[in-house]
Amino acid sequence: MFRNREEAGRLLAQALAEYVGRPKLVVLGLPRGGVPVARIVADFLGAPLDVFLVRKLGVPWQPELGFGAIAETAGAQPPIRVIDQGLVRDCQLTQAIIEEIAAREQREIDRRGRMYRGARSLIDLHGREVIVVDDGLATGSTMLAAVRALRQQKVLRIIVAVPVSPRETCDVLRREADEVVCLSSPELFTSVGSWYEDFTQVTDREVQKALEIGQAPAVKRNS
Repeated sequence: MFRNREEAGRLLAQALAEYVGRPKLVVLGLPRGGVPVARIVADFLGAPLDVFLVRKLGVPWQPELGFGAIAETAGAQPPIRVIDQGLVRDCQLTQAIIEEIAAREQREIDRRGRMYRGARSLIDLHGREVIVVDDGLATGSTMLAAVRALRQQKVLRIIVAVPVSPRETCDVLRREADEVVCLSSPELFTSVGSWYEDFTQVTDREVQKALEIGQAPAVKRNS
C-alpha cells in the first residue's frame, strides 16, 4: 500500500537508481496519473521528462473495461492500436463501433498533445533509453500500446516502471519491453487505486505543472 503517488514515485526512483546519470536516458509519463510519478523519477535520475499519450478504448456500456488502447506515434505514422480480440468477441463489438471509439480517443490524444506540449513536439526518442512510467497497471493494454509505439520510434531500450501491477500483466510486458520494474505484484488484484491510500484523480493542470522544468523539487538520493 502506497500513501500517495509521491511516495510511490520516490520508491520507484530508488528502484531505478542504476540509471542515474545515463546520458541517453529519457523518462516518459503516461497521463494523467503516471506523470507526477514520472516527474519524481526523472528528477532523481537527472533525465528529461515528457508525456507519452495513450488512451484506453473502453467498452461503450462499461467504459472502465478496456478492450484495447491507442498510442501516439511520431510524424505522419498512424497511431498504434492494441486490441483484445477475445473481449471484442465477448462484447460483440462491431468494427464500426471500434472505429468510432478509436476516432474519439484519437481526438483526445490530439487535444492533450496541444494542452500539455503546446507547439512543442514529442521529444526525439531515436537511439535513447526510455523509462515509461505509470502509477500502476491493471490489464496493461495502455502500457502495451505505448511500448509498441515506442518500438516504432527506434529507441535503444524500453524500461517499463510502475509501483503496482498484477504479475500476469508484468509477464506480458516482459515479452515486449526490455525490462519491467514493478515494486509490488499482489496475488489478489482488484484495481490500481486500491493499493493507494490517496488516489485522487490527477488534473490536466497538474500534468502541465509536472511537465514544467524545475517545478517539482529534486528527490534526495540515498547514499
